[in-house]
Formats: sequence, structure tokens, C-alpha cells
Amino acid sequence: MAEKFNRATFTKSFLRHITRIKAPDEMLAEASKQGLEKTLGVWDLIILGVGAIIGSGIFAVVGIAAAGSADGSSVGAGPALMISMVIAAIACIFSALCYSEFATMIPVAGGAYTYTFATLGEFAAWMVGWVLMLEYAIGFIAVACAWSNHFIQFMAGFDKVLPAWLAHPPVWLTNDVFTVSKLVAEDPNLYVPRLFGVPVCINLPAILIVLLMTAILVKGTKDSAKMAGLMVFIKLAVIALFILAGAFFVTPSNWTPFAPHGAEGIFAGAFLIFFAYIGFDALATAAEECKNPQKDLPIGIIGSLLITTVVYVLVALVLTGMQKTSGPVPLDFLKAPMAYCMTMAHQNWAAGLISVGSLAGLTSVLLVLEMAATRILFAMSRDHFISSRFQAIHPKFKTPVLLTWTVGILAVVGILTLNLDVAAELCNYGTFTSFIIVCVAVLILRKTDPNRPRPFKVPFSPLTPTLGILCCGGLMVYKSLQAGSSALLFPVWLGVGAIIYLLYGFIKNRNNENKVHRELVHNNSEQQEVLK
Repeated sequence: MAEKFNRATFTKSFLRHITRIKAPDEMLAEASKQGLEKTLGVWDLIILGVGAIIGSGIFAVVGIAAAGSADGSSVGAGPALMISMVIAAIACIFSALCYSEFATMIPVAGGAYTYTFATLGEFAAWMVGWVLMLEYAIGFIAVACAWSNHFIQFMAGFDKVLPAWLAHPPVWLTNDVFTVSKLVAEDPNLYVPRLFGVPVCINLPAILIVLLMTAILVKGTKDSAKMAGLMVFIKLAVIALFILAGAFFVTPSNWTPFAPHGAEGIFAGAFLIFFAYIGFDALATAAEECKNPQKDLPIGIIGSLLITTVVYVLVALVLTGMQKTSGPVPLDFLKAPMAYCMTMAHQNWAAGLISVGSLAGLTSVLLVLEMAATRILFAMSRDHFISSRFQAIHPKFKTPVLLTWTVGILAVVGILTLNLDVAAELCNYGTFTSFIIVCVAVLILRKTDPNRPRPFKVPFSPLTPTLGILCCGGLMVYKSLQAGSSALLFPVWLGVGAIIYLLYGFIKNRNNENKVHRELVHNNSEQQEVLK
């Protein structure tokens, strides 16, 4: 009987610990003791939001979304792409409103991880943090490699070509068509240093841009926002140039038929464009660094989405007017639709500037993704899931210096080792999961803590959060059906996260609780001795 009692007691204690909720007031108190410097205003947030959202998607994905894939596996929306963009924006806004409510109610670092800890408990928070690392850290690596490819193409336009072994992924990675192994097979005389007969190569541009972004983030959040602002200005200027210049080459007959594949094409286009909207959630991770989060964060999150939607719709209008998308299209249009259209219009100078805009867009995305990754880990360190050393703040710059450099170095390791095709698929699942969790958390906290002040409230609750859950859940199911075997890897990733929690995170957190308890007992004993 005693053995059964002990087992039952252990089970009850274990369940109590993993479902332990960290109250919002406790989070706010911790942030006030050791918080990050509050430097971000409303325009900084909008710039960071637009910078995170408008990346390579608008320069590449829109072609496939409009005309369909080259292999015919998916159809395109045609000129109805503008409707696809509005649908994708609406699907994102449901989740964005939920993020806004939490960010104003609990303005501390961590984003979805923090909100989960306040509603669903310790274990769920750990798993969301684990998923967010997938979204932000892996996404950071993938974007760095995309930046490298765009940079190489840009330099080639000036007849500046890097040696093959310094400009492509390592030989053991096959996720890039320009791997050195392929180049060596095509040209045996190509110079590539070898180690034990194996070609040695590194993606040097990707590594250098990662280290540069890391150094900028260490210097300060305000300086990072200024850098992001410059990149956002460049890419918006380039996009505006495309819209204004391209308008003179629009052929109205290209808009007919408006929806060549009907509703199927429109929703297929919306699915692809959805990923071109991702990034607004990163703003929530920087809530602790906002001067006035209760007022500015909702404006930053929703405002960046609205600006992006207007930009996307105008691009779709001009793009489908310049190129007929209801039939077969050239492969170059699918790869770089905006640049292709300007080239066909004999505006090569504009096509070159679009390449600059693409690089600027990717640069701003890199900044925001790395900042989001470090803030999530900062919050997890504060909660004692990882080493408390990562809470170290630079005395001058007021940034988590050790944590930022750790993320940067790990990103370099990822560039040298990861298959980005698989990693990118996993990132998508991570994004959907975090969106769903935040929508669920809003519904829970409305029930468990209805009287808590909410500077911003999700309108039409519970309808809005429910629609957010349904939209993201539906897209996740659709993605699973399209992704093939990579869809099976996401549960594996979750399983690995659960094992790490049980073997490290749970134990470390309990050890910290025991330490705090011993200190309290010791302090109480000393106080009693003094009273005697």
C-alpha cells in the first residue's frame, strides 16, 4: 500500500509541477527587476514588423502563387491573386489580434512562450518555446542562406564571382542546386580544396551576414531598429518603383480571365501567400523593450500587417497586368517575377534595383528573426529552463550579449550542417502551432482571469480566436497533405523537445525551486534568531 501511495504521490506532484502556471503579475515583477532597455516606439515597431514580413516572399513566391508551380502540382490564382492576398491577411489578422491582447497585458520578453506559461502551464510553455526555436532560429538560418544566393546572383551581374568553394553549401548538403559537388561533377578542373579527397566548401556570404547581424543586435535594439528602418526604406522604395514604372506596361487583357482556376486557384494562392505574411508575431517577443507597449504594440502588429497587405495587393495588380498568368509562363517568371517583368519591358535598370530590394528585404528579416530567437531564450533563461548565465546584460548596450552571440554561432553551425529544405518545412508547422496556441490562450485567460486589465481586447471574442484556430489548423492540415514525408518530422521534433524537458528542463527548474526554498528557510531562521 505504501508503494502505491508513493507512486500516486509522485504522479500527483509531477502533474502539479508540469501544469504549474506562472502568473502574469510574477512575470511583470521579474521583468521590472532585470529587464531589457525600453527603447522602441510605435514607428520602430511598425518598421520592425514590415521588415520581418516583407522578405523574399514578395520577390519570389508571388510568381508561383499567380501562375502555379512549374511541375503542375499546384494551380495559381491568376489575376485573382489580389483576393488571395486579402484572404491570407485576414487569416493572419485573427492571430495578430490575439497576440496584441497578450502583448499589452503581459509586456515581457518571450511572446507565445510567455503567454503559454501564463495559461497552459510549464510543460506546454517549454514545448511552445521549443517550437518557436524551430520557427525563429531555423528560419534565421534559412533566410541567411537565401540572402547568400541573392548576393551571389547580384555580384554576378557585375562580373564578380566568388570561388565556388566559398559561395555554396558544404558538399554533404544536397538542398541547393548549386552545391559544390554538382559543380565539381560538371567541371572536374574546377578548383576546390580537398580534405582526404573530399571537396571542402563553406557558404561564406551566409556566415558573414549572420555574424554582421549578430554584432548589430549586440550593439543595441535601437541601433538594430535603425538598421531595419534603412532596409525597409530601400525595399519599399524598390517595390514602389516597380509599381509606378510597371503601371506603364500593364496590358488590361492580361487580367482576363480573372480567376482561371476558380476558388481552388484562389485558395492555393492564399496558402502560398500566407507564408509571406509571417513575421508580425516576432514583435510580441520585443514587448519588454517597448516604451509604451499597451498603446504601441497593437498599432505596430496590426499596422505592419495592413501596410504589407496594401503593398502586396498593388504588386499583384501590376504583376498580373504585365504578365499573363492564366496559361503557361516562363520559368524565370516563377523564380523572380518582378525582375522578369521589368526585363521583358526592357527596363533592365529596374530589374537590377529589384535585386537590391530583395537583399534589403532579407537583411531586415534576418535582424528581426535573430532578435526574436534571443528574446525567447532570454525568457526561458529567466524561468530557469536554461542556464541563468544567458540573462547577462551588456553594461553599455543593455542587450543579452552572451545569448545573442550564442544564437549567432549556432546559426553558423546550422549553415554548415542543416538540410534547409526539411528545416523550412518544419518552420511552417512551428508557426501554425504557435498561432493556434496563442488563440487558445486568449480564450483560457478570458475564463480564468476575466478581471485582469486588458489595454487591448480582441474584438468579437470568442469568435475571433476561434476563427484564428480554424484558419491556422486548416492550413496546417493542408500543408501536411502537401508536404509528404517531411510532415512526419514535426511530431519527432516535438518528441525530442519533450525528452529534453524531462531530462533537463524539468530537473533544472525543480533544483532552482529547491534552492529558492532553502534560501527562504535560511533567511527566516536568521530573522527569528535576531528577534530572540
